[in-house]
Amino acid sequence: MRITKYTHACVRLEQDGRVLVIDPGTWSEPAALAGADAVLVTHEHADHVDVLRLAGLGVPVHAPAEAHLPGLPGLPGLEVTRVSSGARFEAGGFRVRAVGGRHASIYGGQPDCANLGYVIEDEVYHPGDALHVPDQPVGTLLVPVQGSWMKTAEAIDFVRAVAPRRAFAIHDAQLNERGLSSVNGWLTEETDCGYRYLRPGESA
Repeated sequence: MRITKYTHACVRLEQDGRVLVIDPGTWSEPAALAGADAVLVTHEHADHVDVLRLAGLGVPVHAPAEAHLPGLPGLPGLEVTRVSSGARFEAGGFRVRAVGGRHASIYGGQPDCANLGYVIEDEVYHPGDALHVPDQPVGTLLVPVQGSWMKTAEAIDFVRAVAPRRAFAIHDAQLNERGLSSVNGWLTEETDCGYRYLRPGESA
């Protein structure tokens, strides 16, 4: 399976001519969606879903059952297949399991919105904006490395708890080069899963 990281939390998976895209938000590049067979959305925040772009794409979109994905004034809302935690389904020819349930809290219990992580082909795990540890082994973890809802120690503990064979950074668009260097250094030193940082457009 080929994994290509795009800006922030957007990841493109390719296997046997099929393309699945996760969390193409307003900060991610349109090229991430070229030839996509299906899209997975972890939650409703704009840095994870560009509703207008997806509404014009015309491919199946899967999102949490409780997510609010309205259209812009004068435009229809985005049509999605609603999924719940624990659901197993197929998206663009990929086997997917939804896990987790809620967005991590920033302060005072907010935000409180649905957030699903997705385990694809029992191999790749994208948790969205949460640090839910799935009850199954995964080979590749897409680990959030920065957010108003987390700290570096939590990212390290998350990687250790999941114990993947390899881990790649996501949720990094608000870090400058100095911040990236620090976070990457900590995750490389404190985890033993072959952590690697992929720049936007880089594949593994």
